[in-house]
Amino acid sequence: MKYLQRLGKSLMLPVACLPVAAILQGIGYWIDPTGWGANNVIAAFLLKAGGVLIDQMAILFAIGVAVGMSDDNDGTAGLAGLVSWLITTTVLSPASVSMLTKVEEAAVDPAFSKIQTQFIGILCGLIAAACYNKFKNTKLPDAFSFFSGRRCVAIVTAGASLIAVLILFFAWPVIYGALVAFGEFIMGLGAAGAGLYGFFNRLLIPFGLHHALNSVFWFDIAGINDIGKFWGTMEGGVLGQTGMYMSGFFPVMMFGLPAGALAMYHTAKDNKKKIAMGLLFSAALASFFNGVTEPLEFSFMFLAPLLYGIHAVLTGISMAVVALLPVRAGFNFSAGFVDWFLSFKAPFAMNPLLLIPIGIVVGIIYYIIFRIVIVKFNLKTPGREDDDDDSAAQLANDDFTEVARIVLEGVGGKENVTSVDNCITRLRLEIKDYTAVDEKVIKSAGVAGVIRPSKNAVQVIIGTKVQFVADEFKKLCK
Repeated sequence: MKYLQRLGKSLMLPVACLPVAAILQGIGYWIDPTGWGANNVIAAFLLKAGGVLIDQMAILFAIGVAVGMSDDNDGTAGLAGLVSWLITTTVLSPASVSMLTKVEEAAVDPAFSKIQTQFIGILCGLIAAACYNKFKNTKLPDAFSFFSGRRCVAIVTAGASLIAVLILFFAWPVIYGALVAFGEFIMGLGAAGAGLYGFFNRLLIPFGLHHALNSVFWFDIAGINDIGKFWGTMEGGVLGQTGMYMSGFFPVMMFGLPAGALAMYHTAKDNKKKIAMGLLFSAALASFFNGVTEPLEFSFMFLAPLLYGIHAVLTGISMAVVALLPVRAGFNFSAGFVDWFLSFKAPFAMNPLLLIPIGIVVGIIYYIIFRIVIVKFNLKTPGREDDDDDSAAQLANDDFTEVARIVLEGVGGKENVTSVDNCITRLRLEIKDYTAVDEKVIKSAGVAGVIRPSKNAVQVIIGTKVQFVADEFKKLCK
């Protein structure tokens, strides 16, 4: 859980880039809903500006996770994350796989056309961070000394990424194929199948594998082609059936997730509500307006995986219930307000206005469940991090170098320190020998307190000036 929460915090930086992109796209689609920028220069401008970040989300994750999971948040790790991403996605692209296997590109396993996913981005970031943490201080012989230290990280990351590529070369088609087979299996389960699809659709988003499942129901892999038939561009639509794999998403994306965001805001700690609102409001607006849910979902899926699991279950229930009702709506982009409004006149639309009262009920359910679960299990959703309890702490001595020196002495010197990190108010240290820690010495630096959550962890409560102390501490550890 600690590792997942650290990963979740690492994703906050790239996730913070996404809400504004989603809003720009939503406005662009609203201005030109049919041409997607072809009929209006302003719409094209907004769609291109917002779309580039949404489309390249996986790259943002590769860099952001690499930096966030590195011991000292150094940019070298971010560069290594990009190196890993470029190697992985290039070698496993359909064109490269075609060249390596000596088969026509059209005959390459379709799994490799879906290699640029969020899961791969996160994986590349983790590989890069691990290589950085392990090899950032490596000393090479004089002949190769230029590549010592941080300069060798990208090289080592490239080697580790090639090993990952070899594994993925065999594993990725199996994973992708299994998802397609699963999708084909639940086709015959009716409304229950729609519910299972909705559940697994959300559950697979953290790994970027929902595209494989979507392709079964929305496109022509298994003959369903829900999107094409709903809009009348493909033959074979059935009134009351076509659209069942899209309709149930509207209550969740337009009402459920925004209500969940409201619950997270209301349960945030008072001194963090403004920060939580900045992230949650824009993400909720993006979800409601144009159905882009990733900025909101990634804000809590790793920080509070239990809550994300509940979200997946609720999505499945919404999909199943709406599939049972005489309600059908569809989308070309996603299940937001824009596509809902535009689907009124689609050939196989049925009672789309009923999605509003259904959505309100779904929103109420989301709000109540999210709020109860967050409080009962003390989930670390945005604005509820443990560090917030220390926000009133003030450093007694603003001589940051001296404070860092005393703290370092109190934890047994730099030889006893294996990791240095900081959050909003605390200096977080990983140590080798807990018996070498002298809390009296640490407190003599004028800090607000010392917490030892585990045998090899020491947290020094500094206050809001912790970044300056952390910077000096890292210098002393070199």
